[in-house]
Amino acid sequence: MTQSVVVQVGQCGNQVGCRFWDLALREHAHVNKKGLYDEALGSFFRNVDSSKCDGEAHSVGGRIQHLKARAVLVDMEEGVVNEILQGPLREMFDSTQLLTDVSGSGNNWAVGHMTYGSAYREQIVDTLRKAAEHCDCLQCFFLIHSMGGGTGSGLGTKVLSLLEEEFPEVCRIVTSIYPSAEDDVVTSPYNSILAMRELTEHADCVLPVENQSLVDIVKKIKHMSHGGKPGTVIRGESAIISGQGGLIGAEKPFDAMNNIVANLLLNITSSAHVSVPSRRLDQMFSDAFSKEHQLIRADPKHSLYLACALMVRGNVQVSDLRRNIERLKPSLPFVSWNQEGWKTGLCAVPPVGHSHSLLALANNTCVKSTFMELRERFTKLYRKKAHLHHYLHVEGMERGHFSEALSSLSCLIEEYQQLDATKGRLVPDAPRLRIAR
Repeated sequence: MTQSVVVQVGQCGNQVGCRFWDLALREHAHVNKKGLYDEALGSFFRNVDSSKCDGEAHSVGGRIQHLKARAVLVDMEEGVVNEILQGPLREMFDSTQLLTDVSGSGNNWAVGHMTYGSAYREQIVDTLRKAAEHCDCLQCFFLIHSMGGGTGSGLGTKVLSLLEEEFPEVCRIVTSIYPSAEDDVVTSPYNSILAMRELTEHADCVLPVENQSLVDIVKKIKHMSHGGKPGTVIRGESAIISGQGGLIGAEKPFDAMNNIVANLLLNITSSAHVSVPSRRLDQMFSDAFSKEHQLIRADPKHSLYLACALMVRGNVQVSDLRRNIERLKPSLPFVSWNQEGWKTGLCAVPPVGHSHSLLALANNTCVKSTFMELRERFTKLYRKKAHLHHYLHVEGMERGHFSEALSSLSCLIEEYQQLDATKGRLVPDAPRLRIAR
């Protein structure tokens, strides 16, 4: 049996992580009616007292007594972590899993990465090692963080580099929440691009999510929950955006958006909940590739695919999977050197209350539009030297960090553009993306 450890850094990372643990317990309690500690639960939870484990140990309606999440919670402000420790999930964590401060990073990547990264380096490594020691076969670290703030972007990417240093053989999958253009953190373009260079260097896989896309999706789902065409209505209590039926009570700001990201992680680990009527199976596959169903604002069909993974749950046959891939392939341009770049996963256990669900994970050149927009916002600030002094007064931070980060991003954009230029042509020696692994 393999295990994964979730590392949640900063306010956003911990809020999304909180939704993930709640939804995971809700999902498992629905499937495992007897409340037994099984292999599925063991992937993300450890049982600290198996002799006392009973039906109430982790039931959604009951009190969590014996489970501990395989998690590390880091934040340089105490607010969100303290809220978790005072809420219904409090018994899932202990002091060896937590690392907090009180002052915060002031929306400054340099403070998070260099000041706190240096001050807490040994404690971070020790906390990560303890989490790993509780695993029999550690398969993966899931890092959750935001790109716009100081702790999430700065300390989050510092933790990422420490993961590579301490556990080089363990896969590092990062869920990064990108700020919208209307973000109220004026320095978010600096933080995002400085963080992106670290992601390029140290992550095995990055799942980018844009705040504005989350806002748009929540609005669409709420509209559909109040009516719509037959076969498209989504129930208001759907776990896609609602915590109803879980341990956590009244909905708080951003819960609906955070639930979408939590469901992304649950789908990757074969636990999710999507309200899609079974008669719309083929439509579900089509929707997965449309611009309305992406977690970044982009249209993948107008760009080039490098690879695509389809992760399906529930009442779906292999023949259904193959049929839809063959049906969609003509409309999905793939890079010449990976024309058969499909990976599939099929889990027979259906999502809660529904027959099936689908998650499409793709590396597509359409992501360059998000990066180009971010670069433009960065350049507007950097050209005026706006707010640079807040970064340059931090010990270890130099002007060169900005130019190197910008150069790294420009190279990444250029690589995607070179790939796009090969669209429609079978070029045997077409350029491969440098960070593709």
